[in-house]
Amino acid sequence: MTNLTYTYECKVDSKGRLMLPSGLKKELLPIVNEGFVIKRSIFYKCLELYPKGEWEKEITGINKLNRFIKKNVDFIRTFMAGVKPVELDGNGRILIPKDLIAFGDIKKNIVLTSQINKIEIWDKDKYEGVVSTEESKIGELAEEVMGGINKTEIEE
Repeated sequence: MTNLTYTYECKVDSKGRLMLPSGLKKELLPIVNEGFVIKRSIFYKCLELYPKGEWEKEITGINKLNRFIKKNVDFIRTFMAGVKPVELDGNGRILIPKDLIAFGDIKKNIVLTSQINKIEIWDKDKYEGVVSTEESKIGELAEEVMGGINKTEIEE
């Protein structure tokens, strides 16, 4: 499993090219040659960048859904909307497709933030808005999500 842990601020150029920050490249070094998959987020107006191996795990789970249940088909269609393979070019950049730039309303300044096994790509202003809104709720959320977990369960 890929464990990505940091947040980076950077820029996307007018052609939609994103230069990966050196710290992120170091984290991705063991898997960078596998390539990536980029897609729309299902919860926010941001993009998700999956290392290819993590994407394959995601698809394995999706592929288990019964296609004779309409809700499942609807979910798969929406989940897969805009999915594209991307690779680093010779200069260490990823080209973000124009339709995905439009979906994320990405301008020039962006934030790349870890979701452990994938990276969210945000327009900086949108990211700051979401984070500041959620900061006021982080204590309650931490208690609800992590409060019932026994620390020894995490360490095992």
